[in-house]
Amino acid sequence: MAELLYRLGRFSARRAWTVLIAWVVILGLSVTAYFAFGGTLSSQVTIPGTKTDQVTQQLAQRFPSASGGSGTIVFHTTDGSAFTEEQQAVVAALLKTTGELDGVASATDPFTTQQQAAQQAAQLEQAAQQPGGQSEKLKLSQRLLAMSAEIRLVSEDGSAATAPVVFDKPRMEVTQETKDGVVDHVTDGVPVGVEAAFSNDITQGVPEVLGVGEVVGVVVAAIVLLVMLGSLIAAALPLVGALVGVGVGVTASLALSGAVDMLSITPVLGVMLGLAVGIDYSLFILNRHRRQLRAGVDLHESIGLANGTSGNAVVFAGATVLVALLALNVTGIGFLGMMGTVGAICVAVAVVVAVTLTPALLSLIGPRVLGRRKQTAVTPPSQPMSTRRALLTAFAGLAALIVIAIPALSIRLGLPDGSSEAQDSSQYQAYKLTEEKFGAGVNGPLLVVAELPAAVTGDKVLAEQVRVGTALMGADDVTAVAPIGQSKDGSLLAFQVIPAEGPSSESTEQLVRDLRDLSPLDGGVTLGVAGSASGNIDISEQLSDVLPLYLGVVLGLSLIILIFVFRSLLVPLTATLGFVLSLFATFGAITAIFQWGWLGAVFGVHDPGPILSFLPTILIGILFGLAMDYQLFLVSGMREAYAHGAPARLAVRQGVHAGRTVVTAAAIIMISVFGGFIFSHTAMIRSLGFGLAFGVLADAFLVRMLVIPAVMHLLGRSAWWIPRWLDRILPNVDVEGAALERSHPITHEERLPEASTMGA
Repeated sequence: MAELLYRLGRFSARRAWTVLIAWVVILGLSVTAYFAFGGTLSSQVTIPGTKTDQVTQQLAQRFPSASGGSGTIVFHTTDGSAFTEEQQAVVAALLKTTGELDGVASATDPFTTQQQAAQQAAQLEQAAQQPGGQSEKLKLSQRLLAMSAEIRLVSEDGSAATAPVVFDKPRMEVTQETKDGVVDHVTDGVPVGVEAAFSNDITQGVPEVLGVGEVVGVVVAAIVLLVMLGSLIAAALPLVGALVGVGVGVTASLALSGAVDMLSITPVLGVMLGLAVGIDYSLFILNRHRRQLRAGVDLHESIGLANGTSGNAVVFAGATVLVALLALNVTGIGFLGMMGTVGAICVAVAVVVAVTLTPALLSLIGPRVLGRRKQTAVTPPSQPMSTRRALLTAFAGLAALIVIAIPALSIRLGLPDGSSEAQDSSQYQAYKLTEEKFGAGVNGPLLVVAELPAAVTGDKVLAEQVRVGTALMGADDVTAVAPIGQSKDGSLLAFQVIPAEGPSSESTEQLVRDLRDLSPLDGGVTLGVAGSASGNIDISEQLSDVLPLYLGVVLGLSLIILIFVFRSLLVPLTATLGFVLSLFATFGAITAIFQWGWLGAVFGVHDPGPILSFLPTILIGILFGLAMDYQLFLVSGMREAYAHGAPARLAVRQGVHAGRTVVTAAAIIMISVFGGFIFSHTAMIRSLGFGLAFGVLADAFLVRMLVIPAVMHLLGRSAWWIPRWLDRILPNVDVEGAALERSHPITHEERLPEASTMGA
């Protein structure tokens, strides 16, 4: 592989303009493919086959009117006073025309509906007071009315009203154009003195791929490059390569969205990974090339050798990230597998860009890549660290990681609701207004279906609705129950259940479980539950079930890959345990900030809640790959020093000394890029950006640069022990490109004192 990359580097250097034009063409083709074949991204997380999905499918087949996607518009007066009759009339007319929009099945007038409910209650009360009025049918109607008494569409003070909007397609099939049409139409038509806020189901769309925070992250990365390299031209090169890679990878991936379902956060993940690894991988090759140029190596020869040594390590490191991301498909969860695949595509493109476009750009820049600042050679250390210092470092690092990981013991998984959105967003305003004026549970109503053993008609329908509704009201934390209707064949009843608290609360999650446990009721009635809280539980439970399997696959891959690379048993074991520690420390930090609300003001967490349900799985895949990158770039320097005759403990210090500068810069760049996404307006992206930034921080600086060197020092020569029989059967994986260096002795002879295969 090293020899092949050497030749590829020299070819790209000699045919620089051809390579550059080829990448421009590829970028143009991928952008064209996106516009030609790209489809609609979904903002809803679903897993086919869950209990919630089964109920949804059941409704779609037998109760179509209750299966369409829905959302809520919350109208409220700007001064907090009750709606005037004129305002009510304008809102009613506006909702009537909203119901006539393309893709909208209906939009309920809250004022008329509330008035009709009050009239019905009065009529029932009046009928009950008539002589002989206490008929069985009347009693049943009164009981139903009492169950739904807490459900209101107009607040008690008359200052707010909720208008349910039902779409004519299922939730996952409602297009963004339809949602935007509703928002624009209502916003333009609200009367003076009234404002409208829209629930998540209407306004949650495709997040920004690059916002202000993300741009700031890239700017910080550019500053780090400039400080490290001392040349504006050299600093710009990794950025250019990364942007080209992101453009190709993300647009090529989005071109698939017309054929497969793709979550809206998926391309954002591709941007995160593409930028971070794209900059880092180009940096490793660039830095190696600069050192060789200073050693007097010919330009094209230096480019080829940098590509064959550091580029070889880049390919291997990128392969570990690819394996970890593609392994997300073993979970059997479609949207996770798609996220992993898109991430893998972007990383693969970043690797190819690094070993082709980077050499081409280096050739075009020529000696200017060195800048004017002279680099002073630093003599490598001649003494190992003390054993006392190693013990203290290892103990302190492990203690810090364990303490940070403690909050992870109480982690709760779920999906974001309106309360986790930005405070100035329409979703957040709708959520809070609903909570304040109508009760928190109205933000997450449950849909319960009752499958009857036989069809019922006439007065028996009312009796059965009361019987099932009474059983539902008997569950803890139920505020109200209202019948929605009956299927055409008469064997399916649907109810709306309002919980006491919001959709992401622990009590609502328990309520879903309690309602499911009620089934079957007496008489063979089976119950099914759907709704946002129900869907959250199903998704979180299924993700929790596959998490151990995926973690096991990743850890197994980690051990196998590192045994091949380092021809050792203890080095892979310590590396893998270090990854586990940094991973759980990341989970702990995420829990403390996003679930407990610590430092919430700093990270924009105003309403703490459950952790994004698929975040732990995604973090395992990405952080594993990045952790192995830093392990490779640091520990291979130790192995190289040891192989060249340095004592084991001295080799540890020399390896860290050789790689620390470039690994520190690479880690800061990744933290900057990921950290820029923390300030996104989308809740899912904020937690993902924080998790990746903190994970790199903990793994690179605590584990790889402190704990691992200390443990390696304490292990001494035993760190490199491997059974002879295993050593004989293992293939020689020349990640460092040592064979290439031997075949091109100029760099071997003129190696700078601090040289290493990592481009340190």
